[in-house]
Amino acid sequence: MSSLLSERQKDELHKSLLSYLHSQGLHDSFEVLRRETDNEDFQTDDPKARWVGLLEKKWTSVIRLQKKIMDLESRNAALLAELASPNRASSSSSSSSAPFLPRAPARHTLTSHRAPITKVTFHPTWTVVASASEDSSVKIWDWESGEMERTLKGHTKSVNDVDFDSKGGFMVTCSSDLTIKIWDTSNEYTNVKTLHGHDHSVSSVRFTHDGEKLVSASRDKTIKVWEVASGYCVKTFSGHSEWVRGVVPSDDGKWLVSCSNDQTSRIWDFSTGETKVELRGHEHVLECAIFAPINCYPAIRELAGLGNAPPGESRAKAPGAFVVTGSRDKTIKLWDASSGQCLRTFVGHDNWIRALVFHPTGKYLLSASDDKTIKIWDLTNGRCIKTIDAHGHFITSMTWGRALIGGSGTNLTNGDSVVKKKEGEDDGPRRINVLATGSVDQTVKIWTP
Repeated sequence: MSSLLSERQKDELHKSLLSYLHSQGLHDSFEVLRRETDNEDFQTDDPKARWVGLLEKKWTSVIRLQKKIMDLESRNAALLAELASPNRASSSSSSSSAPFLPRAPARHTLTSHRAPITKVTFHPTWTVVASASEDSSVKIWDWESGEMERTLKGHTKSVNDVDFDSKGGFMVTCSSDLTIKIWDTSNEYTNVKTLHGHDHSVSSVRFTHDGEKLVSASRDKTIKVWEVASGYCVKTFSGHSEWVRGVVPSDDGKWLVSCSNDQTSRIWDFSTGETKVELRGHEHVLECAIFAPINCYPAIRELAGLGNAPPGESRAKAPGAFVVTGSRDKTIKLWDASSGQCLRTFVGHDNWIRALVFHPTGKYLLSASDDKTIKIWDLTNGRCIKTIDAHGHFITSMTWGRALIGGSGTNLTNGDSVVKKKEGEDDGPRRINVLATGSVDQTVKIWTP
């Protein structure tokens, strides 16, 4: 065992063992170990030392991982049995014809936050969901078991957004305390960088697809671009006349879409910082704006009566062609991001629209509102096909799972969609069927089949 550990790791292990023995009152064993490990100067009166409680933390982590392995093994056995079943073909064809749409009740209701939830997001590979809250903390949950894994503290005011990079190695948060923080997920979510530069509350932050940059939006009316490696702000975009509520990069990194209290959404050229299109039409503050994934384009073109995209028009098949926005005017609007034309207005919610998500199949749009409901819209005809009473208070955030299951190869994007192969071929990897919502009722809900 000793050959597998560095001197620093061995020293930390010895000290964590000494700390445990001392805390349990095993003084004879403590003295023997202290003498044999040359730790005569070991201090027992520092409650903030990193090895205090470390042994207990590692042990509970091992138990939790062991339980997860057992759960995964039993699930794997069930899946293998299903694959071997002669009825698989008929059952799989019937299930594939009916894609998962969330339904009540939720699988888990996660409670621990002491103030409204502001944002929820999934890890791209682990069964982890992170929640940000006005209580100044971020909580990490195992969404399969419903157990909370840890609470991250560091911000001094409301945490307004949280995001993982595409590989899941880092997590980023932003806050009303004017800072952005980067956390190392592989090292117990250690806060490795704190970025300063905005002059007011930071309301939104996202990794670019390559994970090398961050984009943030603020109440100071600006959008900033940051280098992850150095922590430096490398660009500042100005144009909105009021608080910028959110900013999201396109899958190819060429465009940004933002939304603001000035009742507009803007499409920005990421390389130059220039506004390409300004989307005007809403009659109140915009709460959210997102790009449509490529696999939604056929349904959107059918809905808008645009016909098939011309063969030579590459822009019509590239990321960033369409945008949806949600507003306090209780409507959702679908836009052509090239012309700025509003293609459709979805009306049905009774209060502010707070979150929008496209279904992984590309056939539906999900919206969450302060009317406490989730609505599911058929993208081919614009009709609301389902309403779910989801929370006991305003819904502030909604996100779909990013992990990919099945298939092989690299025919996928950053989690907003799974790109199919050719028509008629197997779809390959597909997005996992899990949805998360957060609410002013201080709960996170997990929705699965």
